[in-house]
Amino acid sequence: MSTQIFVNLSVKDLNKSVEFFTKLGYTFNPQFTDEKATCMIISDTIYVMLLTRSYFQTFTKKEITDAHKAVECSIALSADSKEAVDEMVAKAVAAGANIPNPATDYGFMYQHSFDDLDGHHWEYVWMDPNGMPEQQG
Repeated sequence: MSTQIFVNLSVKDLNKSVEFFTKLGYTFNPQFTDEKATCMIISDTIYVMLLTRSYFQTFTKKEITDAHKAVECSIALSADSKEAVDEMVAKAVAAGANIPNPATDYGFMYQHSFDDLDGHHWEYVWMDPNGMPEQQG
């Protein structure tokens, strides 16, 4: 069995977050959805649990970071092409995301990012395995 990853993110308004990520084409598992949380499906092994701030707080004694003010993490997901990267970022912007940096093209790798409604940083990356620079040893 493959290892699964569940990224947990606090959100201010669960319904608005679901609406935002639905516009990006993501779906949700109703079995793990209620008024406090939902399970966003990225792939068959990657999930993002969107949790209301008050519910998220029950899992930690630490202060919850305001992702609009501080970076908590950068969630990077692969894409099939440069165009797919740009398409996802365009969908995010249309749904209300902010663009913190312009796209970066390294030739063998292309990336673009956005900050979602709660300030969480998402990067979409396309890499050309045939174009990877040789490692110097």
